[in-house]
Amino acid sequence: MRILVYPHDLELGGSQLNAIEIAAAVRDRGHDVIVFGRRGALNARIDALGLEFVDAPAPGRRPSPTTARALVELVRRREIDVLHGYEWPPTLDAVLAARSVPDVRVVSTVMSMSVPPFVPRSVDLIVGTEQIAEAERQAGRARVSVLEPPVDLTFNDGDAEVGAGAFRARWGVRDDEVLVVAVTRLAHELKLEGILTAIDAMRDVPRNAPVRLIVVGDGPAADTVGERAAAVNDELGHARVILTGGMLDPRPAYAAADVAIGMGGSALRALAYGAPLIVQGERGYWRTLTPDSLPEFLWAGWYGIGAETAAGSAAFHTELSPLLIDPALRERLARFGRRVVAERFSTEGAADRQLARYEEAMARPTATDTAAEAAALARYARYYALKRMRRLVRRERSDDFNARPVALTSAGRRGDS
Repeated sequence: MRILVYPHDLELGGSQLNAIEIAAAVRDRGHDVIVFGRRGALNARIDALGLEFVDAPAPGRRPSPTTARALVELVRRREIDVLHGYEWPPTLDAVLAARSVPDVRVVSTVMSMSVPPFVPRSVDLIVGTEQIAEAERQAGRARVSVLEPPVDLTFNDGDAEVGAGAFRARWGVRDDEVLVVAVTRLAHELKLEGILTAIDAMRDVPRNAPVRLIVVGDGPAADTVGERAAAVNDELGHARVILTGGMLDPRPAYAAADVAIGMGGSALRALAYGAPLIVQGERGYWRTLTPDSLPEFLWAGWYGIGAETAAGSAAFHTELSPLLIDPALRERLARFGRRVVAERFSTEGAADRQLARYEEAMARPTATDTAAEAAALARYARYYALKRMRRLVRRERSDDFNARPVALTSAGRRGDS
């Protein structure tokens, strides 16, 4: 097959990294794969994997006629079989392009915590959790499957020397200190609450306890996070909280961690390096990965919703405290986590499952479902109008579909009818 993979963004982020790494694994299985997009930090990873890259034009308003025309030209010239958009903007661009080249199939992956209602139901949809897939089926979508965020276990080899010691030395972390690490985008939606809770929690660890928190990442909430970290460090009189900024290659940080906190793909990558994991969510949610909690994460993903934000500090302490004082517990949970990620979340397995989705799409008739697309377009028009209104009153969310996770809705709960 000839496949064009179109991530929504090539700055650092989990969805786009998944797109690139699975694309390389699909290529390694004998298929022709092109990555299409606007250049960003992850072009270095594309180059390292030896993937072909084609620049996309500036999109403007989505769906973008300019981008769709570029896709049509590329599909015709390279005889592309599958257009695979990651997240909703590339998906809509691909759907628009497919109207002019009806033999091409469109596949969409949405790794946000909910699926935009304007992704046409005629599109083969891949989501990241069973919970989201069930919500989509209950909403009437028939063509939906699950592909959990994978980990490239060759690149993220927990036994390889990637500079963990140098990382600890660079940031002044002693060998006898327990290092808690979060590798995360500093985003207002989804992430910020938990990051601030973890920083604040460092106030409550005894002043002489050998504990440090390192937050690796950058993003629109960086100033807020920096101010909170500075306030905590000033209060304690030393740098218990360290902000490194973004790292194009965060493997040294993962490898240096004694305890990891995170969600989604970052949480899984931490497991590959043998760190016990506390999964971060929203509304005060924190839970350690154990054999007992694993089924919850396999259903809802590496994320959760708690009872209330105010309970977050106590919940975090409940999960973190045993790990700080019990090296044997850390070791047991580290071994368990590595086994989970190796058995279920490898990029190679994800590539095989994704190829099966491509083959299913290729086996279907290519007739355009104009009714489904018209309904989706109407839903998008409503969304865009509301977005413009929110912008006018300065209440626009930067990441709408991570701001409304399926986990908050009854449709996404196991067992609901």
